[in-house]
Amino acid sequence: MDRAVTISQVAALAGVSTGTASKALNGRGALRPETRLRVQQAAEQLGFVANAAARSLQTGRTYTVGMITTDSIGRFSIPLLIGAEDALGAGQMSIFLCDARDDPIREQYYLRTLFSRKVDGIIVTGRRTDARAPIGIGLPVPVVYAFISSTDPRDCSVVPDEADGARRAIRHLLAIGRRRIAHVTGPEHHHSATVRARAAEETLAGEGVRPATPTLYGEWSEAWGRQAAGILLSTGADVDAVFCGSDQIARGLAEALTKAGKQIPGDVALVGFDNWDVMVEGCQPALTSVDMDLEGIGRSAAEMLLAAINGTPAHGRHARPGRLIPRASTAV
Repeated sequence: MDRAVTISQVAALAGVSTGTASKALNGRGALRPETRLRVQQAAEQLGFVANAAARSLQTGRTYTVGMITTDSIGRFSIPLLIGAEDALGAGQMSIFLCDARDDPIREQYYLRTLFSRKVDGIIVTGRRTDARAPIGIGLPVPVVYAFISSTDPRDCSVVPDEADGARRAIRHLLAIGRRRIAHVTGPEHHHSATVRARAAEETLAGEGVRPATPTLYGEWSEAWGRQAAGILLSTGADVDAVFCGSDQIARGLAEALTKAGKQIPGDVALVGFDNWDVMVEGCQPALTSVDMDLEGIGRSAAEMLLAAINGTPAHGRHARPGRLIPRASTAV
């Protein structure tokens, strides 16, 4: 029977000390990325499998992390989970995903369950970017909030820079020569809708351009997009571009405008928000959209959680910029 590959053999192949190899595989220490990658490649080449029980006894850690979400359909939590797994996989850590379904009692139940499993840390996320009350006070393990944020400034929160995304959308429309720009978005009481609308208005004002119409607030749905198109058409608004607060709104608006005989992007250029593949690819024509980089937020949250587990927490709110993905709906 073949003997199991040891950490010493991995270290020898990677040309590092056993201690460095251990840190690289456990996600600890301030190592250079190339060193960590070299060790991981050596471990993979040799077929090294860490002994979880031995690691736990040696370090006092379980190498597991909990993720509590309120996003039942997984629209936001799944990309965040993928990003977190990318970061935690380097340290061979596992994630327990718990769906609290917007139920505070269920959330606290899952919190107790994760503590009973002695997780090393917890990531809290959801389907909205609004700030929420801390999941608990004086908890025994580090907690990082991802996509959503905590109302406690001492907590670590990793969030999308939605204002930056809106600015990118407006600047893109201005760059392709559009000057009569309208904004159609979700509910006026919704954090994301107000943040994106304010940033859009400020960006237009900074360029000396007046909005073609006052911001149209409604719902995060294709039905609202179709209704908003009807409003724009019935009022005779002189519009050559629309920045939509979500891809769902943009898709509905595109459908209604096309049915009314408008050419996209010839008559009206469209930009959405979220870069949701189902929507941007299903839209006719394919939709230019702002991507919040949810996987990147998940990776950052996991990396900050690892740092906190290792004794170097990063407090406060950390906003990550997104990127604009141009497609046919704004093609010049």
